This record gives sequence, structure tokens and C-alpha cells, in this order.
Amino acid sequence: MVRLSIRDSNDSPVPVPELPAKATAPTDQSSQSQIKTSHSTDWARELPIPRPGELLDFVCVGVGPAALGIGTALQDACENSTTPVQYRPKVAFVERETDFHWHAGMQLPGVKMQISFIKDVATQRDPRSHFTFLNYLFTKGRLNKYSNLNTFRPSRIEYQDYLKWCAESFRHVIHYGQEVVEVTPSQQSSKSESVDSFVVTCRDVKTGDAIRYHSRNVIVAAGGRPSVPPALAKGYAAQKNVLHSSQFQTSISRVLPDPTSNYRIAIVGAGQSGAEIFTSVQTAFPNAQASLIIRGSALRPLDGSPFVNEIFDPEQVTNMYRREKSVREASQNADKATDRGVVNMDLIERIYENMYNQDLLSPPGAPPQHRILRYRNVIGLESSPSGAAVLKCENSTALYEECDEPRTERLEFDAVVLATGYAYNSHVKMFKPLEHLLPQTNSKQPKKPVEWNVAEDYRVIFDEDKVDKSQAGIFLQGCNEKTHGLGDSLLSNLATRGGEMVASTLGEEI
Repeated sequence: MVRLSIRDSNDSPVPVPELPAKATAPTDQSSQSQIKTSHSTDWARELPIPRPGELLDFVCVGVGPAALGIGTALQDACENSTTPVQYRPKVAFVERETDFHWHAGMQLPGVKMQISFIKDVATQRDPRSHFTFLNYLFTKGRLNKYSNLNTFRPSRIEYQDYLKWCAESFRHVIHYGQEVVEVTPSQQSSKSESVDSFVVTCRDVKTGDAIRYHSRNVIVAAGGRPSVPPALAKGYAAQKNVLHSSQFQTSISRVLPDPTSNYRIAIVGAGQSGAEIFTSVQTAFPNAQASLIIRGSALRPLDGSPFVNEIFDPEQVTNMYRREKSVREASQNADKATDRGVVNMDLIERIYENMYNQDLLSPPGAPPQHRILRYRNVIGLESSPSGAAVLKCENSTALYEECDEPRTERLEFDAVVLATGYAYNSHVKMFKPLEHLLPQTNSKQPKKPVEWNVAEDYRVIFDEDKVDKSQAGIFLQGCNEKTHGLGDSLLSNLATRGGEMVASTLGEEI
């Protein structure tokens, strides 16, 4: 990577915006446009802007829901603090994107959240917080109208607007357009010669400049990266007409520019994202042929029943962590129907009804416009001479049904969308310079990847002789499913966990 220059953090601090006085709820919808924000003039100054080169209390990598849980918890703590602003925690949030986005590629019209708005970034920590979803509605002048919808599940588009509203409250300490390259040890304590702070090196995505932050604590809340099966990775990287589901809404018009054309579109994956895209393309491209390719026999329903949903309660995180490893694994395998490779029942029923009506209205013997290809395992992805994407599939239908379908298929499509999930391992590469600080029993071994084990409070477990944990720490968010449960990468516990992270990194300093 070429680094044109290096500058210290905060050389060009973001100016604190002048915000209007705290707003009251508008009396009617016409006055809604007059409200820009509900924050008082003091809100943007609750967190001080650090001076250039100043040692920070923490740097948070990523500005998604997990980071917002932390940022809003810190803001709430500051609001109730008597400590002068200049003596409050010095923090920075760094984000690769140039502005706030949350699942931009999956902001599909009409799609709702799968969880209640009560599980926002603040309510379960403090229902009186300024940053609850209900207060967002109140501020925007939509509280009464939303109540008429009679639903706990807002649209995904509205929920992104809520999250962006939360992020605006501490935008002056968010540094957009900066991608973290590595985290390295900084100076050592003179008494113990152990590490007591870290340096976070970022790359400006526009200029290529390197920016460095010096901090006692680092929190990684970077979210997931698109996961593509190894057999498809080469084709995904090389072909412009192959997208990951995370790119769908933002990129599909580039791949398929004519919404009236009879494109052939494949969606690979049997989970919620695949089902949503399969439904969406039928509306966005009414003349297209959509094929949903799945390994199993059917789309499986998400188990959102109340007793099962208790596994996402905050107190269950402690229970999960303290179980024996074998018991944790058994528990998670038993509960995978709550999230992995499953689809909301409402959407399953909608898809089934659409397929039924297709059969009803089609001429006898006509091939279906839209289809679900079951028992297919995609084992290859190539490009045809015409530029079409070619999926090579193992077809196991004959093992389950009487049929004469071939065991191997080559299916051509004008576009392929891989709804194949996410990997939560972005910290591995950036932590490479920290590997020597891990306990010897967890050091790198031949043919065995380094394990970044965390304590119950999400702190990476380093060798205590090498890192002074009373002064410094690295914390991981959203990638601890094996130890903290299936909800670790989800939205359910962000409010409670955000408060815990503020307490772990800052203690009573606020």
C-alpha cells in the first residue's frame, strides 16, 4: 500500500456544528420540516474534541449499530455528569465509509426489521435515554402516526434513518473515510515495561494518507464482511455481474440497467437475505426470470417464539459465557433456527402465495417465470463467452425424488446474487502486530490460526506481563458468537452491551 504522507490524528478537527435549541414535538405534520434535531446546543459538546496528538481513552473501529450503542451510552453518561467537558473522556470513532450507512445494499422497499424497536441502541439500557427509537419518532413528528401502524417492527429504511440520527449526535468525534490498517503496541510502562497504550493506523480512503491515533483502549465494532464460499470466490472477484447480497440495492441497476428486460437472475442462499432479494427482483424486474438456488428441500422458518427468544436476553450472555465449551456448542446448535439460514414466516408465506398464483395464471405446460431450485450445491462460478455468469451445480434431487434430472448442471444467468452471509473476522488482519502479546499457550502454531480469545467483558486476553490491563485493552464486538452466544453479532443486546463497554473502558472517569 502506498502511503503518501503521515499526519497525526485531529490535525483538521471537524468543527462542532451549531445546533438549534432542543425541540418540542411538532403539533402537526406540516411543522415537522422545521425540526432539524432535538439536541440542545450542549449536546454536540458533551464529548470534547481531542487536541492533536492527545492520548485518547478509546478509539472505536466502525460506526454501525454496535458503535452507536457505545456512543449513545457515553453521551447519556456525560449528560448526567458534573465533570467539566474538557476533563471528560477523549474518544474517536473511525469509519471506512464516507458517511453513515447501515446495510445500504439491503435497504429494500417494504422490508421490515425482524426485531422489536424496543431492542434499539438505548431502551434496554435506559428507557429514559434521549436516544430511544420512540424519542426519535417524537423528535421527527411521527410518533402518533407510527402508533397507528400498530407494529413493533419498523421498516428497515426507517431504522437506518434512526441509526443515522443517533450518529449525528456525536459526529464531531466520528472520522469518516478512514480505513483501519493495523493496531500496534505503543509506549511501555516504565515500571513494568508492559504495553499501556496502542497506535491505530488508518488510511484515508480518498487521499491514501496514513492517520494515527494514540489510545489506551481500542474497541473493534467493524461488523461483518461479505462471505463468499471458496469455490465461488474467484468468479465473484472477476465478474461484474456477480454481486454479494450486501451490494444488491446499491449495484443491481449497474449490472441490469433495463428494468423491463427479461433478464435471468439467480439468487444463491436459503436465508432471509436471499428470500428478500428473490421477492424484490420480481417487482423491480417484472419481466425477468428469477431463480432461488438452495441446498435443502425448502425455505425454513425463523423461530421467533417468545420462550426461544429469551436466548437473546442480556442476562443470557453471562450464562452462555460461563458454560463449559461443549455445553455452549450444544446450546448454539439447538438454537440456530433463531437466525442461521432461516426466513421470517410472513415472507415464506408471501413467497409461497406468489408461486401458487404463478401456477394458477400460467398457461398449461408453460415453464415457470420464477422458480426455487432445490437440492443444489453450487460448486463453481465461471463466465461464458457471451459474458453470462455460469453456475456449476451438484443436483441431488434424484436422491429424494423420482426424476431424471442431471446430477451436474451448468446454469447461465445475466446476474448472480450471492446471499451467502458474512464473516466477522476483520480484526484478524489489523491485529497482526499484536500477536506476540498473546499468552504463550495461544501463540501462533503451524497450521493453526491465531485465536483472539476474549474475557466475559469482551476484552482480548493478552499475556498479563506484556499488556497492563489496568491501563490499556483491546475489546471485540460482534465476533464472539462462540463464547457470548448467537446474539453477539445481532442487534438484540446492543443497548446493554454499549453501557457495559463504556464502564469497561472508562470506569468512573466520566
